[in-house]
Amino acid sequence: MLSHLIRRAAFAALVLSFFAVLPARAQELDLSYHQPVLEDYFVPASAAPAAPDADGFIRRWSLLEPIAKPEIRTNAIFNDSYLNEEFAKIYFPDQMTIVPKDGQKVKLDKKTKLTWHAYDSKHYNVKLYRFATGLGLHPTEALYLAVTVINVPEDVTVRLAVGSNSGSKWWVNGEEAILLSGDRRMVMDDCVSRKVTLKAGRNVLRGAVINGPGMSDFCIRLLDAAGRPYTNFTVTVQ
Repeated sequence: MLSHLIRRAAFAALVLSFFAVLPARAQELDLSYHQPVLEDYFVPASAAPAAPDADGFIRRWSLLEPIAKPEIRTNAIFNDSYLNEEFAKIYFPDQMTIVPKDGQKVKLDKKTKLTWHAYDSKHYNVKLYRFATGLGLHPTEALYLAVTVINVPEDVTVRLAVGSNSGSKWWVNGEEAILLSGDRRMVMDDCVSRKVTLKAGRNVLRGAVINGPGMSDFCIRLLDAAGRPYTNFTVTVQ
């Protein structure tokens, strides 16, 4: 009986000694912890044209601050009909034709103004959740708009290879190219569009990504006739 009590006392002392060092250890962990910030994921786009990355992904985009969609409580509603209706909504003039300048503002209503930001993503996927939180904005239950300009030396036929979290739609020069529906996670080359002809010179690629709870991001690259990444182009925001 005595030996049992001694063992229990020894165990209790061990537990107390463990918790005694927790504050110092917790402080050490806090000091080493790095809270993600905008600069971890994006850098401001420069005036010089950018190239796609080594795998063909487009990293330069003008991104609009998220349009709040508080009514979205679940991603299970993102079927084709719902998304087509949502993506057809117009929130501000020239929404489907604008090629925005960095810092340009749009007015949604009397109380709400949103700003366009021109960034290069540090990753092959554009992390919209981090874009919003980096600006101190609510990242979920939101619609994100993205615009970029693809400059090609000659007419070329390509396909868009897209991944998004969650639903998204993409247009080239004002024509719908592809819709991604359903509660999906972003996967590289998740969906591939119909054939799209890019004209020599400037072509506008436009996208809308919608999500309810959870993370939100997208990735996109162009594929040639053989299904290989097409990279003979530059990217600008104007």
